[in-house]
Amino acid sequence: MNRGLPIAALLIALLCTAPAQAATVDPLQLVRSTTTQVLEKIALQREVLKQDPGLVYETVNQLVLPRFDFDYMSRLVLGKYWLRASEAQREEFIVEFRELLVRTYATTLLNYSDQSITYLPLRESDKATEVTVNTRISGGGAPAIPIDYSLYLSGGEWKVFDVAIDNVSLVSQYRRSYANHIKRYQIDGLLERMRMLNTRNRE
Repeated sequence: MNRGLPIAALLIALLCTAPAQAATVDPLQLVRSTTTQVLEKIALQREVLKQDPGLVYETVNQLVLPRFDFDYMSRLVLGKYWLRASEAQREEFIVEFRELLVRTYATTLLNYSDQSITYLPLRESDKATEVTVNTRISGGGAPAIPIDYSLYLSGGEWKVFDVAIDNVSLVSQYRRSYANHIKRYQIDGLLERMRMLNTRNRE
């Protein structure tokens, strides 16, 4: 899992750059075209980002937020604890979880080093409202890493709600980790830890 997460984080961020498009747009083409666009943009900004890495956070905020359904992801990650959380706890979790992921993507963008991306044919029907886009990432002589994106239609747009890296779901991984923390420290303990991590990352 550790070898795949940074690359996956990059590609999730790339996927999130697409403008609002009709529901009939092929998700595979959406991933392919937006990935190409963002890689070109990052390449053009490479020298500027080296001088001021903090600029990438603003860029990622602009790219990620429109294409992720963080509310849905948060419900999936908290699982049964979502129903037990207060409205204030839910809102804070969404904010902290979103910032945690955005900063992970931003760091990955700064470290991107021209990996090769292979897109597999889309297997779902044209009428599907939930799809999986399969890609393979390779580079540096390492074995190819499968990255599978789960998207669903929301208001006529495709939204990302999970990513599987080497067949391990990002949502499931966070759910297990956070559930263990909640069992020991309650939901407020988890929120405190997330705040601490995000504050440390801002420094």
